[in-house]
Amino acid sequence: MTRDAVLLRKGVYHDSVTLMRVSRSLSDLPGMRVAIVAMATELNLALARDLGFDLPSADPGDLLVALRGDSVDTATGELDHALARLSASRTQAAADQPPLTTLSAARSPADLVLVSVPGEHAFAEALDAVHAGLPVMIFSDGVPVAQERRLKLLAEERDVLVMGPDCGTSVIAGVGLGFANVLRPGPIGVVAASGTGAQQVTSLLDQAGAGVTHVLGVGGRDLSAEVGGLSAMRALRMLDEDPATELIVLVSKRPDPAVARAVQEVVETLGTPVVSALLGERDLTAATEEALRALGRPVPAWESWPGWSPTSAYTKLKGVYSGGTLCAEASLIAGAGEFTDYGDDAYTRGRAHPMIDPTLRLEALAQVEPGDVILMDVVLGHGADPDPAASLASAVAHATHHGATVVVALIGTEGDPQGLHRQAAAFREAGATVYTSNAQAARHARNLL
Repeated sequence: MTRDAVLLRKGVYHDSVTLMRVSRSLSDLPGMRVAIVAMATELNLALARDLGFDLPSADPGDLLVALRGDSVDTATGELDHALARLSASRTQAAADQPPLTTLSAARSPADLVLVSVPGEHAFAEALDAVHAGLPVMIFSDGVPVAQERRLKLLAEERDVLVMGPDCGTSVIAGVGLGFANVLRPGPIGVVAASGTGAQQVTSLLDQAGAGVTHVLGVGGRDLSAEVGGLSAMRALRMLDEDPATELIVLVSKRPDPAVARAVQEVVETLGTPVVSALLGERDLTAATEEALRALGRPVPAWESWPGWSPTSAYTKLKGVYSGGTLCAEASLIAGAGEFTDYGDDAYTRGRAHPMIDPTLRLEALAQVEPGDVILMDVVLGHGADPDPAASLASAVAHATHHGATVVVALIGTEGDPQGLHRQAAAFREAGATVYTSNAQAARHARNLL
């Protein structure tokens, strides 16, 4: 018999990604219709209320559990086991007594600081790293732009690099930070004011047999007028000084014109050639092809797999994206349609990124209509969903069965833990046409209309 159960656990905190995985495991139990396990933030409380749950008063530090289905008692027991395991792992971690602050951690041997805390707290932690003379990658978003500029001006004085805020991807000497693909080593360095833009370029380079030295993310606002390209210019100089880097690719959404000119002045002083991959000038695939030609390497035919088109009466193009730069690129190429970047701060505040949690995109796919052309990205690599096809492919199959056409831009390498070709096969079996080039996927979707 279907029933609801709402529980509040005081003094129990776990991060959103961990709780999302617990929610998913409970949702998979037979007879369960809804399972929400999340911190009782305003966003999560509103979500539960929208689903019809009657909630008691709660504080953001409380753990909210909202269950609906035929096996609520079983789900509650599984939840207790899961929370006990998480508590045990935290107790063990506490016994090891790691440093309690960024400043104390920086006193131990370290080459780089990675900051991933709520945005309102990121500035203080990053400031400690810069004062310690260490480069810092700020994965956190929601950091005020004035604080970003202040950090980067101080970093100029201390001769260190600030990557971020909102830096989702970096690869330092083969070690991926944040969302990162498994890439072969090679002669190309990347400076990126875009995480998924960097992943697109480097995945295509990997497909072409060309590898990278480093991928230095600088944050999506770095080339804005407010920040002035401070980290991008420092990163360009750093790669220019690296003897293993023979060519640099600069990736960004459309930069501020004055900042773009300032960056170009720096480029003209470098001894290492630079290929620009700036949206509005060219697409990321074309820039990748230029980089390959500059190194005298052949440009391959980018892999793609044809799918099924259930109709010739196409009516509307809808972009359902997890990557902001990929979404912007597809929108520019398509020239029309409704495009949504579910990785935008408006959608990720209080919940996991859509490259991890597919919930919002599953809801969007459930609302397609006959004749719709759905264009979407699926990004692989460490940090991302360990098997995106496991959840998204069934939604794609449902959409195609109901008369929509789905085109997937699959961003990743065969070395990624998800397996590029295994993911492509699952989406193709679901009826989607799959491209490894987002630009080619967008052109295909546009041409259908």
